Amino acid sequence: MKLKKINQLLVLACCGTLAVQCNEHPYQQGQILYENYCANCHMSDGSGLGGIIPPLAGADYWANHQDDLACLIRYGISDTIIVNGKQYANKMEGIPQLTDFEIANIINYVNQAWGHQLGRVDIAQIRQQLVDCLPDYYPRK
Repeated sequence: MKLKKINQLLVLACCGTLAVQCNEHPYQQGQILYENYCANCHMSDGSGLGGIIPPLAGADYWANHQDDLACLIRYGISDTIIVNGKQYANKMEGIPQLTDFEIANIINYVNQAWGHQLGRVDIAQIRQQLVDCLPDYYPRK
């Protein structure tokens, strides 16, 4: 009987430890993807690169264009944009090799990084955004 109680306590302790560890870095995969694909330009702290590449940390553009982010990541952008009152005109190349899941992970990471509290996107939202923005020269799936 004592052995059963000890086993139950060990299981509870392990579950508690795992839960705490999961909550410490809930968007770790998104962070890794961000560091591999985005940080070279937007910097690891999301500060951007002077007047050339816009910041993501504290960026009003990021917060106000949540419905466009999947498309920006997949296809890039060549339009001039305004971020925190500053104009940016450099083209951003897309990253077409990222999967829908990877794009969702990056967005979810940035949505909670650097003081952002922008909520979570799910894969259905990402897929709908990508369908809605497909350029004419990309085949519809």
